[in-house]
Amino acid sequence: MGSPLSDLAGLTMSASAMSSGNDRLSLANQDLVATGGYQPLLARTRTFHRPVGPETYDCVKLATVRDGSAIVYSEFGEKHAKVGDVLLLGANVLCGAQPEGHVTVTVIYLDLDFILDQFFWQYIDIVKDRFASQSVADTIYTEPAQLMGLGEDRIGMLMPWLDELVALSVDGQYRERFHRMQALWHAVIDQVSPFIHVSPTRTLPAQRARTRPSVPRGRRFAPLRAEARAVRELLASDVRRAWLLSELSGAVHLSEKQLVRVFTNAYGKTPLAYLTMLRVEEMARLLRESGVSIAEAGNLVGWVSRNRAATAFRECTGLTPGRYRAMQEKSL
Repeated sequence: MGSPLSDLAGLTMSASAMSSGNDRLSLANQDLVATGGYQPLLARTRTFHRPVGPETYDCVKLATVRDGSAIVYSEFGEKHAKVGDVLLLGANVLCGAQPEGHVTVTVIYLDLDFILDQFFWQYIDIVKDRFASQSVADTIYTEPAQLMGLGEDRIGMLMPWLDELVALSVDGQYRERFHRMQALWHAVIDQVSPFIHVSPTRTLPAQRARTRPSVPRGRRFAPLRAEARAVRELLASDVRRAWLLSELSGAVHLSEKQLVRVFTNAYGKTPLAYLTMLRVEEMARLLRESGVSIAEAGNLVGWVSRNRAATAFRECTGLTPGRYRAMQEKSL
């Protein structure tokens, strides 16, 4: 069970890496946009029969397992998700799933500003302004990926709310039914929040790197720095290249220290940690879609050492490359 602060702090901390709505895999992607345009609160129900991911989103995801089961893997390793479980994923956290036959989930996608505003008003007695919302949330630390067992009875309570939330999202009713969608979200998180794990300290380097204290992103306060966008585009254009901080900072005319701060504030990771995530995603694609060996896949994305590639892959996905490939082959 979480601490009293876990109601929204867990989601806020998990979302600290979120970037603007136009960024990679953002909520504004065609797959996530309803007929009414951009929505900071969106819900979808889907059934999967084939492996999914690993992939990342730049928003917080709350996924409720409604039917079937799956092996879910992320930074927490490999876990079995079944009816009665809820998966909480922070922004820019790799996660994948292997359905056991099939799995049906309802996923709620949440914009960071949406969460931070609620956190601000919930803790108005200790948060003096919106700029302080993230720093207050940073006083407690949550895991970037959590699989919580609420039980079938509690999940049964959520079903009508989730169904209505999905219906309103699909119809693009966010503006017209704003208060009803807010009420449905609050009903859901009221049941889930006691299960969000909050710990006083963080132990994994990857966790510390992702949740460095930062000023919250906000369209109303400060736009995403152009330098951060430019560096992200450079990294994505050539993941195999052994990028140096010095050349990245030089390309956007910042010092190395400034670049790390600006980029981490925007994307929740240092530039080199972000590059590692991009390489792991591409390596997973190669293992899934081609017959190259694990060593070759690692080399193709920029790692000379097979061990380094395997270590990075496991840190980001919770699986070894061999285990990941075996799961893909099993599904064929």
